[in-house]
Amino acid sequence: MNNPLHFTQILSTDLNNLMPIENACHSHPWNEKTFATCIGGRYFGEKLGEKLSETLNESQKVVGFYVGEFVIDEATLMDICVEPSEQGKGFGKKLLNQFIQQAKAKGALKIWLEVRAKNINAQMLYMNAGFIEKSRRTGYYPSAKGFGYEDAIVMSLHI
Repeated sequence: MNNPLHFTQILSTDLNNLMPIENACHSHPWNEKTFATCIGGRYFGEKLGEKLSETLNESQKVVGFYVGEFVIDEATLMDICVEPSEQGKGFGKKLLNQFIQQAKAKGALKIWLEVRAKNINAQMLYMNAGFIEKSRRTGYYPSAKGFGYEDAIVMSLHI
């Protein structure tokens, strides 16, 4: 990355750039139609990347994104992804912190998320940000291995 990274709102025109990241990060990724329904309205999201050209306002090289939902006074982290080649560089923490900041700005008092029980790296990211485990959803996710199911850990943060 040569240019400074910055956040910009996710628009429907970003799907072509974001779907490859979504597909690379999840064993059961959202399809394009599902992703499209999570843009606008009660949903909010941003991508983190570098602008390729200031003068032409060309598309960014995106390193990651998040999608959240806001209803009344609660926000839910629906999706968060970092390009696999960019993982381990602190971008997940930047994305999570930005999501929390945006949720606060919208008036959220509590944030919710679900994470695969086997995704220890994500759990550590969330716990380091102050999230605590509230419950488990047994057999919630299809197994990443192709058969069976995996538990979801439900976590929350009071802000």
